[in-house]
Amino acid sequence: MHPSSEGPGTLPGREVEILVPQRFHHHHPAHRHGYVENRRVRPMGAGLELYGVRRDGAEFPVEISLSPLETPEGTLVSAAIRDVSERKKAETQLAELYEQQRHVALTLQRSLMGSPAALPGMDTSSRYFPARQGPGVGGDWFDLIALGGGRMGVLIGDVMGRGLEAAAVMGQLRSASHALAKTGMPPWQLMRALDAVVSELPDQLVTCCYLVLDPDESALTVCSAGHLPVLVVDTTGQVRRLPVDVSVPLGVGDVPHQETRLTVPPASVLALYTDGLVETPTSDIELQIDALAIALEKAVADTDCLERAANSVLTALLPDPQDYSDDVTLLLARIPPAPVTAVSALLPAQPISVREGRRFLRHTLQDWHCEALTDTACLLASELLSNSVRHACDPLRLRLRRTRDELHIEVCDGSPVLPRARTAGPDEESGRGLALLDQLASAWGTLLAEEGKAVWFSLPLPGSPHRQSESTSGDASGYPE
Repeated sequence: MHPSSEGPGTLPGREVEILVPQRFHHHHPAHRHGYVENRRVRPMGAGLELYGVRRDGAEFPVEISLSPLETPEGTLVSAAIRDVSERKKAETQLAELYEQQRHVALTLQRSLMGSPAALPGMDTSSRYFPARQGPGVGGDWFDLIALGGGRMGVLIGDVMGRGLEAAAVMGQLRSASHALAKTGMPPWQLMRALDAVVSELPDQLVTCCYLVLDPDESALTVCSAGHLPVLVVDTTGQVRRLPVDVSVPLGVGDVPHQETRLTVPPASVLALYTDGLVETPTSDIELQIDALAIALEKAVADTDCLERAANSVLTALLPDPQDYSDDVTLLLARIPPAPVTAVSALLPAQPISVREGRRFLRHTLQDWHCEALTDTACLLASELLSNSVRHACDPLRLRLRRTRDELHIEVCDGSPVLPRARTAGPDEESGRGLALLDQLASAWGTLLAEEGKAVWFSLPLPGSPHRQSESTSGDASGYPE
């Protein structure tokens, strides 16, 4: 609506609609009469996009201020009209620049966060949404880690704060925690190592929770550094908080992190999450966790599909998905059933156990119709049993499990000292066991267990795709093989 749209001397006596685009003509007189009935100084069309029209019919954005003035002839309404084309253009450019920067930040964050691979045999569902307010990026992350020997690691963390700095710290911690977990480090020790990393970063606090699941025994080992409680839906449909010790967040320093070992029934559903899902400025976080438990109980009762259950929980907790001010992370995981094809034998740490272990292994493979693997499996198991008899102590356990594609064999003993590979001399009688594992097993590794340690290896079943060998053996300290 620009006076110059008609030129000098052409506007007096004409209705103001001549300055209004044709598409608004129908409603504009009603707005004009409504203002006369309730006249006051105010901007016109507050919250709306207003447009004027030039003589050539081109539209352009405007702002209009209305002011009533009482005169002897009656009420005179004046309108101040401003062409805001340049300002609107600048606002559009700034909005585009903001979206570009936000896209770059979110892309960087997702790259640092990674996309954890699904754990074989474990049903999981995850959701992550960056904040819809402010910079949009934060420090939430989660990870799923195959630890070998059928064990699985689940980790979730939250770097306090927002922005690229929090995302960068998250990336460092995710990479460090994944690498440390792959070495078989127990939860309490992994948390202590992460604590040392965070303590070297200025003004950083991080909450973190790490779980290690042994599906053969339905055993869960948990260590939480200040993180929100893990919820579990048991087989009866009841929701409860896992009774684990919670220590201070990472970065406080000089506080030990305790781990808790629990038995969780197969088919139970675990729920891990960050505070963006349950924390609001106007409600108590404990009440929100209770609300999450109610939503989770209903979701799991309504469907066996964890994907649909996750959607249901988010709908209940986040009624306005466009308005959350913090990262939102939710991870659901169902405890897998203990495999039917899993057996173990307890043996004394004596030389006779090597022969007894081979006999147990042969009979089991015969029962499982895996005779083609007998020679290789007995050779490698003999090496591990011999090491345990020579260097370790009771209890000694030989554990076998068969999946769809692989045979897993594990030897546990009472010593926490991890084996280390070395090059054997031509006249030495020992020092070749781990080299044989490298050559003959599709994968192998070590884990610190509750009673000591475990050394495991895998062999592909006949007909299954052969996987590249990869060693995830322990550190450089320990007894010689």
